[in-house]
Amino acid sequence: MQKKIYIKPFVFSALVLLYSIAVVQAQDPLKKQTIEITSSFKPEIKEAAKINFVAAPPVPDSAKPKFNYNIPITSLSLVYQPLAISPLALSIDSASRKWDATNFVKVGYGNFQTPFAQAGLSFNNSDNANLSILAHYISSKGKAPQYQEYADAGASAYGSKITAAKQELYGKLSFDNDKYYLYGYDHSAYQFDKGDLLQRFLSLDANIGFRNTEPTALGLKYHPDIKFSFFNDNHNGKEFNAAANLPLEKAINDALNIKLGVNADYTQYSSNNTVRTINNTVVTIPFALRFRNEDVSIQGGVIPSWDNSTFKLLPDFLADFKLGGEGLIVQLGWLMHYDKGSYKRFASINPYLAQPSQLLNTRINETFGGIKGTFLEHFFYNAKVGLVQFYNMPLFVNDYSGFTPAGNKFSIRNEEKLNAFQMHGEIGVVQAEDFSLTGRFNWLLFNKHKTEPQPWGITPREFTAALRWRILKDLWFKSDLFFFEGAKYMKRDGGVATGRHPVDLSAGLEFKITKQFNLWAQANNVFNNKYQRWNQYNVYGFNILGGVIYNFSK
Repeated sequence: MQKKIYIKPFVFSALVLLYSIAVVQAQDPLKKQTIEITSSFKPEIKEAAKINFVAAPPVPDSAKPKFNYNIPITSLSLVYQPLAISPLALSIDSASRKWDATNFVKVGYGNFQTPFAQAGLSFNNSDNANLSILAHYISSKGKAPQYQEYADAGASAYGSKITAAKQELYGKLSFDNDKYYLYGYDHSAYQFDKGDLLQRFLSLDANIGFRNTEPTALGLKYHPDIKFSFFNDNHNGKEFNAAANLPLEKAINDALNIKLGVNADYTQYSSNNTVRTINNTVVTIPFALRFRNEDVSIQGGVIPSWDNSTFKLLPDFLADFKLGGEGLIVQLGWLMHYDKGSYKRFASINPYLAQPSQLLNTRINETFGGIKGTFLEHFFYNAKVGLVQFYNMPLFVNDYSGFTPAGNKFSIRNEEKLNAFQMHGEIGVVQAEDFSLTGRFNWLLFNKHKTEPQPWGITPREFTAALRWRILKDLWFKSDLFFFEGAKYMKRDGGVATGRHPVDLSAGLEFKITKQFNLWAQANNVFNNKYQRWNQYNVYGFNILGGVIYNFSK
């Protein structure tokens, strides 16, 4: 019988302490020792990035990609990522362009009683240290159906410092308060008090870590990273998460690296739907060899893993081959990893869900091949095809039980095994910061599901396009288009229904008035399409917002 593994929060501190001692010893050039550790490290927690205070998302980098790179594994995978759609359909922002300011206030207002505010502050920024703060707020109230309302408020702070020993220390602290109302029901058949429909999520996240910007005397690279998260709702749902990622990498020579990582992710969850507190732990110890030169990049390894008490040996293989000129790269991969099951993650996918009664981790096995490259300097493409198996895939189904007969909450059903053929493609043209046009397509063709009759709630096809255009010196234009094939949903009688296939367009402008003042405007759902991402929940129709941006940087 396999031992059950429970990682308590204090274990992470111990791991980090031991890891730090090893790093200090490795930096001692007088100590003659050989350390050959490395990993095909595929972390669950992304590397912290500096907050870039922009009025809108930055324009993609137009630089011609080079083959000598180290691409994160997650960027190559074909794993399904649910399409994020807010009640207003698309994100609220003005024309996307790089902001010169790190200190700004952006405010606006729109129909559906939609106030919008965003502010960024930066202190003592330099090449070696920075501290930045970003805060935001938006809310709205639809006219029909009743209680079609939501609000999103949050703030985050990020700081980093590079020491004299060429180490970067960083930390991030963030807070979010999201409010939704469960308005997705037949308002002629059911009556609710507004307070009974409130769905509120609070989260507090902290992230700390450090890394060496240059290899040690022993050729080691290290990057310990720790994250803590507290998450709760307004119905006694509580969740604590602690995760530690401890990767090491050692160069054997110019072409060969050894990589080793230790990743531990612990979640503790309790709610009205759980009889007892649930402890959910995933531990992985990835190990890999990586060889690369100007024409080839190959990474092969294995990942011993523990999904609570279940042990699996996961494959980790990636290969890139440059063919002909500089513009074409062939990619091959066989990867297996876990998506951690947590209340917070499920709520980020579908905010209208009921409290889960269990937390199962999704194991994903994917094999793929593809090509990518550039041509004519400004054009790029990326295309992949592959087979994917999802084990314990969370599916969302309207709950028509006695507790929620209106069906305005979703319960989670875990599909034991879901097979799919997947195609993914991207193409675009980028001209510095003046013009970019990109398109992205993702298609899942499900061919086998073991425990559920349909892949409930998954959109099988998605297409998005984005245009960023500096029309004049002081005038920027933004437009986004997206389409998705409606997901399968379970009707009240147990039958199968398919959602609509919407086409949604947004467009925005930003105009520079003075050095300090810009005007902005954005329209969402320009075609005023009535559709639902989640069954019974209509998105907002045509909506428009506008306002000003004030830059108070020196």
